Amino acid sequence: MTKKFDLIVIGTGTAASTTAYKCRSAGWEVAIIDSRPFGGTCALRGCDPKKVLVGAAELIDWNNRMNGKGISSKGIQINWSELVRFKRTFTESVPKNREKAFSDAGIATSHGRARFVEKTTIKVGDDTLTGRHVLIASGAKPATLNIPGEEYLTTSDQFLELDKLPEHIIFIGGGYISFEFAHVAARAGAKVQILHRGARPLMGFDSDLVEQLVQATRDIGVDIRLNTTAKAIEKSPDHLIIHASVGHTEQKFEADMVVHGAGRVPEIDDLDLEKANVKSDKKGVIVNEYLQSISNPTVYAAGDAAASPGLPLTPVAAMEGDIVASNLLKGDHLTPDYTGVPTVVFTVPPLASVGLREETARERGLKFRITHRDTSGWYSSRRVGMKYSGFKVLVEEESDRILGAHLLGPHAEEVINLFAIAIRLGISATDLKKIPYAYRVVRPTLATWYDPKVLCL
Repeated sequence: MTKKFDLIVIGTGTAASTTAYKCRSAGWEVAIIDSRPFGGTCALRGCDPKKVLVGAAELIDWNNRMNGKGISSKGIQINWSELVRFKRTFTESVPKNREKAFSDAGIATSHGRARFVEKTTIKVGDDTLTGRHVLIASGAKPATLNIPGEEYLTTSDQFLELDKLPEHIIFIGGGYISFEFAHVAARAGAKVQILHRGARPLMGFDSDLVEQLVQATRDIGVDIRLNTTAKAIEKSPDHLIIHASVGHTEQKFEADMVVHGAGRVPEIDDLDLEKANVKSDKKGVIVNEYLQSISNPTVYAAGDAAASPGLPLTPVAAMEGDIVASNLLKGDHLTPDYTGVPTVVFTVPPLASVGLREETARERGLKFRITHRDTSGWYSSRRVGMKYSGFKVLVEEESDRILGAHLLGPHAEEVINLFAIAIRLGISATDLKKIPYAYRVVRPTLATWYDPKVLCL
């Protein structure tokens, strides 16, 4: 039996949910499909549960930093099993609650892997669904490394569900997943290594601040190996062995667990997109400026599944889902604006970025001034015992507009939003400095008040 809908949504994450609810509110008949528990990456396998673990790491780090500065922190440690149980209080109820919310809104729910059979017809198990439109918002998954023994890798999803933390963990890849989890695991007492094939990790972030963060990471005992490429993983009776190339030599690393932190790709490869004439590449479904498939105009894509210029972030997915809904309901008229979208590595300290990096601004031939400071000795860092902090701000010379801002240190994940607002709304650097902030320590760039001669904007 074929069921007919106005819109079929593949995925139940942020982009999918946003579009589904808005179209249903407009009176459309909507179906939503997911092969995993309902809720998507952020709520179940990403941002939210990760931040619970990061919160514990922050507490440990704060106590360690303040030890001998009026605080006695002896005996404070992470109980991993209790922490994971606490984390589950935020995630366990999500699938049931999300599915009930969809049903209460009149959205038909379906479990199973969706596969196209025609342009807007989808097979899910024994059910066939056909719609006037389809939204692909199926999220992302760990990239395939194509190395022998890859099946022994632990994914980030699995890491978040560990009931017991192994004594020795190796993370493959030097991206945000590896760094964030490494900071948590090291502060929970594990021996941690990061193997990264490039000369520097965290390529999307400012190189000078990354250098500071790398040193901060090494200071907590994480062994970061650069220019080290994993070639194979071998399982022995009591541990895993990574065979890696380091320059022109071969080297072995041993660990109890090897975690995949080497990037994610759109989870679209088994949707049978060719049967719907939906073109895609390694970045996702190829879409036009309206987030509409370039080859099948009845299909849209959003979030991590779309090959759009947007960063793979939850707020971006929400924005894209909103735009797709509006374009479906009113005809193609809205395009996403990715200006001033901030991104954060939730290490301790956090690293935040918005706008252009120095290298990108130079490649574009822009004329700008840079203010770059190591603020480790400033009041804002000394007050909380933070050994590594800094900022870099790029301001265009003629227009006085902020091109990019990069922060490392206390509250960087929050302060970066001030720069994001300025970049998105065109607030000049001069005007941003004129704002009387609630307390001068949280003034943009973390502590410019400390030295009146510093004009970081």
